[in-house]
Amino acid sequence: MLAIVVPYYKFTFFEETLQSLASQTDKRFKVYIGDDASIENPNVLLKKFQRKFNFVYHRFEENLGGTSLVKQWERCIELSNDEEWLMILGDDDVLGENVVEAFYANLLEIEKERINVVRFASQLIDGSGVAISGLCIHPKLEKSTDFIIKKINKQTRSSLSEYVFEKEHALKIGFKNFPLGWYADDMAILDYSNYNLIYTINESRLLIRYDSYSLSGNDCNKIEKDIAKFSFFWLLYSQKIDKFNPSQVSLLRRYLLASFLNRIFIKHYLKILYYSINTGSFGLFVELNYGLLNYLKHESKIKQ
Repeated sequence: MLAIVVPYYKFTFFEETLQSLASQTDKRFKVYIGDDASIENPNVLLKKFQRKFNFVYHRFEENLGGTSLVKQWERCIELSNDEEWLMILGDDDVLGENVVEAFYANLLEIEKERINVVRFASQLIDGSGVAISGLCIHPKLEKSTDFIIKKINKQTRSSLSEYVFEKEHALKIGFKNFPLGWYADDMAILDYSNYNLIYTINESRLLIRYDSYSLSGNDCNKIEKDIAKFSFFWLLYSQKIDKFNPSQVSLLRRYLLASFLNRIFIKHYLKILYYSINTGSFGLFVELNYGLLNYLKHESKIKQ
């Protein structure tokens, strides 16, 4: 069975999310709503959806999302029971009416291929529910490493809500606790798939909210987002390069250095410096220091 976990905090679009769950053509799922000590109590709204689909609501007394979105996700997942599959649905995102039906229609093939990560097509919507992008589809079977490189190059996109994970495998690995949960979903896709195949169901879609209320749609928390970006590329380059081909490794190195130079921290510099020395990577050593020197020259000219 499928567990749909909804980490709840904002009321603004929550009714649309709940309505999309109530409208599912296949009701073989259970919803677990974890309220992150929100000041916007959803109880009155939830009463409207009693007996429309199976759900459990739990209010946490301590807000975690403000300090660690990943920890909020994880404690919401802990509300679930013995379901084999897991979706983490944003409290402002919307499921197409046949998402669950399509999942079960493909489940035999998913299990036959020993797939741990499943995704649906997606489309971005604004605060009014109007589509602001085309439908994003993917190859039916795609290596997660190839996908992440395409995403880095802005040739595709994805959001956590559109994924279904084999739950036991996901629980064993967990999420990387990056600031704001930024890039934590991308890291999970790689880890949960064992850097192997993702199975796509393009016949159903998720509508992903992208507006000033959403984390992706606003420019707040730039420092935390930049730190998370560096952490993501640092982890891949320093620990996972054996999972990527040589051209992909070169690209990861370029993005690692770019993320460092975008917002310079001495601890980030020292990480790359020591790594380049310890691994005998002379090219990385030169690129790091050449990039830093150019940055300092540029800053010096601005201040003059």
